[in-house]
Amino acid sequence: MIKIKIISVGKNKEEWLETALNEYVKRLTPIATLSFQWAKDDQHLLDIALKEPLLICLDPQGSSLSSEEFSSFLHQKLQLGGSRLTFIIGGADGLPTTLKSSPLLSLSKMTFTHQITRLILVEQIYRAFEIARGSQYHK
Repeated sequence: MIKIKIISVGKNKEEWLETALNEYVKRLTPIATLSFQWAKDDQHLLDIALKEPLLICLDPQGSSLSSEEFSSFLHQKLQLGGSRLTFIIGGADGLPTTLKSSPLLSLSKMTFTHQITRLILVEQIYRAFEIARGSQYHK
């Protein structure tokens, strides 16, 4: 079973966001286990992240990919990571410098809150699996 973890600073504070995230977690259940881990600050984020075997860090300076490119990227990384992959979302000050040596991915040139970033990332993960499956979700 594929296991994808998203680690970020802060917690969900909005009910609508939790509802939206849970919808994608439910949709992904037949394909992958998606879990969230919260860090209280950058040092805690770093402590958690360094225990993970394969990291992809979200950063505005990272590579921008189309949804199709992200689907290929995701599946390549899952093969490298033995079906386990961890995404890191930094706090308001961005990523700790130590994590910037990991592969960096940008969702947009725009700036988003960590909460919105989490939702966009989860939707794109779901879309990536649907693209690989050839479904009509991605048109």
